[in-house]
Amino acid sequence: MIGRARIKLSPWQQAAVAVGSAVGALFDPRRADLIAALGETTGKPAFERVLERMKRSPEGRAVLHERPRVISAKVGHAWDLPENTFGAAYARFMGSRNFSPDDRPPVRFMDTDELAYVAMRAREVHDFWHTLFGLPTNLIGESALKVIEFEQMYLPMCLLSVVGGTARFNEKQRTLFFQHYFPWAVKAGMQCTDLMCVYYEQHFHEDLEDVRRKWGIIQAPTAPK
Repeated sequence: MIGRARIKLSPWQQAAVAVGSAVGALFDPRRADLIAALGETTGKPAFERVLERMKRSPEGRAVLHERPRVISAKVGHAWDLPENTFGAAYARFMGSRNFSPDDRPPVRFMDTDELAYVAMRAREVHDFWHTLFGLPTNLIGESALKVIEFEQMYLPMCLLSVVGGTARFNEKQRTLFFQHYFPWAVKAGMQCTDLMCVYYEQHFHEDLEDVRRKWGIIQAPTAPK
């Protein structure tokens, strides 16, 4: 379910939830619920812009009309697809990390069903983007993907996540990120197609390299030895 119990907040309540979530997530970045709450309470204008872009895109409109969900019951067939396909690459990414697509927290703080779906969609396609860009799920990889997400959606939460993530880098990680991953992520996020307007599930059967070319995806750089 997109939002089992959506909560309507006044402006000052939104601010309080945003500040509390930001502080909590800074101390414990593993708290997906806090990161989600931060994204929702600070991201409404950004999600509204994404919604309008999706409405102008044929594929985006199809996503809004059909409201596909990235959950096991809907994407489980990816595990049975040929090895070269985008769907199989996504399945390998998830399986190698013992991830489940069902683990995303529900949307709670969006005003309308449409915005709630857009927020949920942004959350659920995160692992598709990991697969397409070839990014690991370590601190550097997640920070780099947040740069791309910011380029694509201008969500304040993405920028805050980059700041928080880089603050936890050691000296070697910081040098690696800012010399290699950050410049790449800025270019990759600007060059690729509007990723929120892609109906990924309809492309599972296509060759991974073909969809990367079609969507203008630049793969992540290989970390120097």
